[in-house]
Amino acid sequence: MYKIACLFLAAFSLSVGLRAADERPNIIVVLCDDLGYGDLASYGHPYIKTPHLDQMAAEGIRFTDFYSTAPVCSPSRVGLLTGRSPNRAGVYDWIPPGRPGTKDRRGDVHMRASEVTIPQLLKKSGYATAMAGKWHCNSIFNSPAQPQPGDAGFDHWLATHNNAAPSHANPINYVRNGEPVGELEGYSCQIVVDEGIDWMEGLRSKNSEQPFFLFLAFHEPHEPVASPEELTASYRNVAFSEKEAEYFANVENVDRAVGRLLDYLEESGADEDTLVIFTSDNGPETLNRYERSSRSWGRADPLRGMKLWTTEAGFRVSGIMRWPGQIAAGQVSDEVVSALDFLPTFCDLAGAEVPAGLELDGANFLPALEGEAIEREKPLVWAFYNALNERQLAMRDGDWKVLGRLDLARTPNLGAHNIEEVKAAQLVDVEIYNVRYDIGEARDISFSHPELKERLTQKLKTHYSELLEGSHVWE
Repeated sequence: MYKIACLFLAAFSLSVGLRAADERPNIIVVLCDDLGYGDLASYGHPYIKTPHLDQMAAEGIRFTDFYSTAPVCSPSRVGLLTGRSPNRAGVYDWIPPGRPGTKDRRGDVHMRASEVTIPQLLKKSGYATAMAGKWHCNSIFNSPAQPQPGDAGFDHWLATHNNAAPSHANPINYVRNGEPVGELEGYSCQIVVDEGIDWMEGLRSKNSEQPFFLFLAFHEPHEPVASPEELTASYRNVAFSEKEAEYFANVENVDRAVGRLLDYLEESGADEDTLVIFTSDNGPETLNRYERSSRSWGRADPLRGMKLWTTEAGFRVSGIMRWPGQIAAGQVSDEVVSALDFLPTFCDLAGAEVPAGLELDGANFLPALEGEAIEREKPLVWAFYNALNERQLAMRDGDWKVLGRLDLARTPNLGAHNIEEVKAAQLVDVEIYNVRYDIGEARDISFSHPELKERLTQKLKTHYSELLEGSHVWE
């Protein structure tokens, strides 16, 4: 009890200390699309040059055990914005363009108006809010038929439904605050940063001291990849092919975009008052599963698997945070942090109230910024019913990673057509890995540690049952 009390007081003191310099910091989240765990130089890539992100890590904290909320884009974004497993919102897989009325109801899937989001809560606390980039939280984009970014709490938004089209270069499918803007010149990540800077400059021009929340959702390095020729040329001598060179260049272009964002914060004087977080929505696309994936050369090294898998590579991603004067420079942390933790942490920093009774799956990550443990009421649990590795359940609990297989065929959605079958599915097999020492999940220790297997299997069953019970089913 004494230890728990001390940890609570330490976390409380840290929270107060982090807010002392500026009671309500600006918060910027930069989210990549399909960036591999090993795609940045600071995470071990041998060729891709990412000097700005390397500097960001050197001036802040780099997490080695950072997790997205799902191994694929749509549910990952919904989980990030709500602080809840995306299953609670009924978003189980990527959302295809609207085709309502199908048996699996995927065309009806969207982040419902009843969901509570980060921008909504921060806005109530006096924050200005904006997003730019990939939305992909509904099937019917820019229509009153389903909630849009503005309904989710963003005062200003420039977004696409899914991918930048026809590619990252000169996209034609952006919509600003409900109005299509036509072709935009340049590359998507730079366009997104342009929009963010213009919006921040607009606040600044009003001499506003209003704090802000800015969500920059890059399309890169998801297909269809397009990269500046000068960057592509610099990788031709080390890449396996022209298409791999284009991928390497794509990631470096992301780095340049982040560099421009950080430069603006410093030049505008907002640097000291702004927490910037860089991460990815899921792991990399590494297989030629469809024709357009020929430029998907992301690296998950040293993790096993890829996007759409429940092994570490599916959702263990880069996580870098920088906040000059508040986060000590040069830190590398192996504390387990999740994008689910954003909502409770941001609300703490902003003095925003989390609605009573709102079931959250994340925790306040502020203690991790000073080397302390995060106090979690429950482990991180993923239920991804369409997993390519056919292990639909995953749990990270301390050093342990548990993978569970249900006797259930793969499915992208839960609805009236299959909910009884899903509820009846039994956990038929588990694997256990100590990912603190076995990051590649190479040695399943479930057979050699029967007591551990029994304990963790029961824990997975308990938390999965609670999650399934709280999951939204499309009727």
